[in-house]
Amino acid sequence: MKRFFLRSVFGLLCVSASSTAWAAEVLRVLAWPGYADSDWVSEFEKRFDARVEVTFIDTDEALWDKLSKNRGENFDVFAANTAEMQRYIDQAIAAPVKPVRIPNTKKQLPRFRRVEKIPSINRDGYLYAIPFVYSEMGLIYDKKQIKQAPVSMNELWNKKYIGKVVLHDGSNHNFSFTALTIGIKDPFNLNKQEMARSVNRLLELRDQKPFFYNSPEEGTQAFIKNKAALMFANYGMQQLKLLRAAGADVGYIVPKEGALAWLDCWAISIKAKNKMLAENWINFMLDKSVSNELTQRQGLANTLSKSNLSARDKIIWIQSSEDFALRSQYWDRIRAGNARNGNNRPKKPIL
Repeated sequence: MKRFFLRSVFGLLCVSASSTAWAAEVLRVLAWPGYADSDWVSEFEKRFDARVEVTFIDTDEALWDKLSKNRGENFDVFAANTAEMQRYIDQAIAAPVKPVRIPNTKKQLPRFRRVEKIPSINRDGYLYAIPFVYSEMGLIYDKKQIKQAPVSMNELWNKKYIGKVVLHDGSNHNFSFTALTIGIKDPFNLNKQEMARSVNRLLELRDQKPFFYNSPEEGTQAFIKNKAALMFANYGMQQLKLLRAAGADVGYIVPKEGALAWLDCWAISIKAKNKMLAENWINFMLDKSVSNELTQRQGLANTLSKSNLSARDKIIWIQSSEDFALRSQYWDRIRAGNARNGNNRPKKPIL
């Protein structure tokens, strides 16, 4: 998230090597690392006598860049979170899908079978994506430096942690979680005044001299190398799993103001060359053995098994933002450290 995984490789095109290299049917998959591991790809290729080409991306922006060109004609099936799906529906990039053609949807938990209750993936009576995995975005802290578990994401702004904060390098979620910390009720639809407040608050966070990451692996490296105290866990429990595996003594909380949570889905490109093969891919990924193995490998919750979230944890499913482009423009300036003007107010956006 969205939004993802124990990633050793990202942003690269990986073509699986198998005995099906010259198969007539090719499936082109666009996904987050961890969603198309080589052993699963090999098994799918054998089962369906096809060749799978996987392109990995590491940000929502990169996903949009790949799919917005020629309305996704270079891919057959892709993974995107529910908040992002609205863009792909708006631009006629995603094609309607029918759960009846994906039998394993019947094995999903009730909340994910009731797809009509997930507005972001529905439009005019048509369904455009199938839920796959999800995670909340909590706060990770170093137990050696912070003896008592923090309770709020506001701890990221604590001046005693200057140079010890790790942040995800993404515009959308950073604006949303920041809006929550200053009491904005709807973090996904900021008016002008709320946007200004959020920009200034993010500028204050930039003053903490944070380290940035895109992938979970980068986050782990930044946290350990820089002896960080706090991390905004854009990939949630997955990052906790990675850090502990690397020997870090870390804790994890869902902050009192609530944690943003993303739900990643599989969608089919409107220009898919083989829609049936794309449906088979989604059904394959929803096989219980694959979904449960993904949870074991990545620490992410799947849509077939119950998660470990407490009933007391406040989870806020992410939605489409009021202006993705504006958030991106502001974040680029904040990230570069040049978003202030003489009056300490955000500059007028370039629209």
